[in-house]
Amino acid sequence: MKTRRDFFSSVANGLHGAALAGLLGRDLYANSVFDLKPKAAHAPAKAKAVIQLFMNGGPSQVDLFDPKPTLTRLAGTAPSRELSFAISNGDKPGVLMPSPFQFKKAGKSGMDISDALPHLAECVDDIALIRSMYGEHANHEPALFLMHSGRTIASRPAIGAWVAYGLGTENQNLPAYVVLDDPKGLPINGISNWQSAWLPPIYQGTRFRTEGPPVLNLQPREEIPTPLVEAERDLLRKLDSAHQKQRPYQPELDARISSYELAARMQLAASDALDVMKESEATREAYGLNDPATASYGKRCLMARRLVERGVRYVQLYIENQIFDSHGNLEASLRYACGKTDKPVAALLKDLKQRGLLDSTLVAWGGEFGRLPISQGGTGKAAGRDHGPNGFSVWMAGAGMKGGTVHGATDEIGFKSVENRVSVHDFHATILHQLGLNYRDLVYERHGLKERLTDQFPARVVTEVLA
Repeated sequence: MKTRRDFFSSVANGLHGAALAGLLGRDLYANSVFDLKPKAAHAPAKAKAVIQLFMNGGPSQVDLFDPKPTLTRLAGTAPSRELSFAISNGDKPGVLMPSPFQFKKAGKSGMDISDALPHLAECVDDIALIRSMYGEHANHEPALFLMHSGRTIASRPAIGAWVAYGLGTENQNLPAYVVLDDPKGLPINGISNWQSAWLPPIYQGTRFRTEGPPVLNLQPREEIPTPLVEAERDLLRKLDSAHQKQRPYQPELDARISSYELAARMQLAASDALDVMKESEATREAYGLNDPATASYGKRCLMARRLVERGVRYVQLYIENQIFDSHGNLEASLRYACGKTDKPVAALLKDLKQRGLLDSTLVAWGGEFGRLPISQGGTGKAAGRDHGPNGFSVWMAGAGMKGGTVHGATDEIGFKSVENRVSVHDFHATILHQLGLNYRDLVYERHGLKERLTDQFPARVVTEVLA
């Protein structure tokens, strides 16, 4: 039983601890500056910027990048017990289902590419294909969190936020981390996909719209004379500065003020960066802007190039909600998804290369997982494929990647990664490495912990795909 003396002693210790924490907090934040000014990398960088082409829904590796003749030989046979248990939605297991697509060897490298991607086939000598990716969860929500933040749980900073925190950006009139989502709707998990979580909010992704004004409420409703606008901004700066001085060592306040100042500078810069009508007709045609099937995604790919050209550090593109989630009508579903994205993606790679930007821009393509090699939801052309996180394909291009390379392998039916396996944490570590950031040293101290994008999980840079 505790005595009254024990009680008051505990209270005193708690007060001392609180006082000490307050003093240490001052020391901690006195040297912390949260802004978007360019910061030195840990090592020489191959990449100045990243364009992440995120293919929502889970593109099927065995239909796009990973041909499996064994599936043809075993077509219609029952799956193994392990494969049967991998079904995510409770359906009865289907049968082994070969791909309805034809694979051809492309480029000087002879990389196998599906005929669903004829335009990308022209660029295979510039891409490093990883066939041995694997995830941790078969449901979209946790798999998306994992691919973006390194954990299957919510409230973790996205990789773009980590990059903005680590490097800042070269253009102080544009955000460091820009998101170009689809006008047809947000992806699963919504804006949480590009959150900064407990990193200062200045590092979160900024949505730029591709239809209408690029940023909502960016321009004033009424035209105001320029001298009056400048006077208003000068007054706001003075008020912010006075408010800030009375509340030192508040990183969230500092970040919020920086965000407002950035918004003011963006009024001209954002509109200019996203104005694709300033491009030549030949360029717009190459991206597919004159074709209803490719116009929307092509416009976002062209915007991405214009943004990295202007110094934006991380640009992330999303496609129509879960477009690659092919649970049924596999062939028609994939041809629709690839028909919207294949030409614009290839145009982006060619355009970056022609402009000398591919050497300094890392392009990453992939979804949250792949698909299973068994049928689902019917037979024949009505059949689709269920989620397959155990083995799938992604690719990267530019910025020091070894073009024409195929790394790793899945088993003989494309179910799981078995050779030179690459985890999501390895994938993240490799992206950071190309930006000159060591994934172990990119840390944010929170509650006494040194937080990382890769958290405390083992990770490695996939050096086999580096030139």
